[in-house]
Amino acid sequence: MSTGCGTSFHAAQTGGEAVQALDAVLRPPECDLLVCLSHEGSTRLTLEAAEAFAGPKWLVTGTPDSPLARLCDEVIVCTPELEQSWCHTASYTCAVAALAALRGEAIDWLPGAVEDALEAPLLVTSHERYLIAGAGRDWPTAQEAALKLREGAFVAAEAYQTEQLLHGHLAAVDESVRAFVLEGEGRASERARDAVAALQEIGTETSLVPTRHPVVDIVPFQVLTVDLARARGVDPDRIHRDDERWARARAAYD
Repeated sequence: MSTGCGTSFHAAQTGGEAVQALDAVLRPPECDLLVCLSHEGSTRLTLEAAEAFAGPKWLVTGTPDSPLARLCDEVIVCTPELEQSWCHTASYTCAVAALAALRGEAIDWLPGAVEDALEAPLLVTSHERYLIAGAGRDWPTAQEAALKLREGAFVAAEAYQTEQLLHGHLAAVDESVRAFVLEGEGRASERARDAVAALQEIGTETSLVPTRHPVVDIVPFQVLTVDLARARGVDPDRIHRDDERWARARAAYD
């Protein structure tokens, strides 16, 4: 079982069963091992989740020395240095790759696939609302893509599981929304195509996005966030905390 908050929780979900850190505090999971994800190793709720769990704990992180590292039995440092951007893009892909390696997956092909993804950016549009849908393997990517667009470009982005989108949420979608549906595989791919057809009937500009692996699939959305931020004249690295209102909001909680 894996746990984390925000981007780290999305990364945790790519490794299989995962629980958000607050939920792990409220009800510690019954499992043999808890893998905590925290880039800086100091996230309060992830710390509390580790303290509440009685069994062995591992940490996937960007730094070897932290409060979480001191609580855990094993520490896997997955980035060459601590990422400075608060959007945590490189640290996300590195954490996902680390989890894949821990599961015994071959990850040597991922750098080349990421380079290919960088050569196929998603085009910037003037939309203010974004929708990303995905299922199964792609659900963490949908959530992380929406988070990047919100915190890096300050646009209204929402993530939906593909089937949930088709069961009611379409009612609030119209031509003002830019939609991306992650293709997936098998039955998920069939339902992704159904979602695309439904969105296009509404008049929503929609793209069916092929997927391969969570490390690769998030990259076009990271690039889109940077391009959107540039077009809007904002700094994606500060996640709006260079504005005193958002700085005060962050200071209002630990």
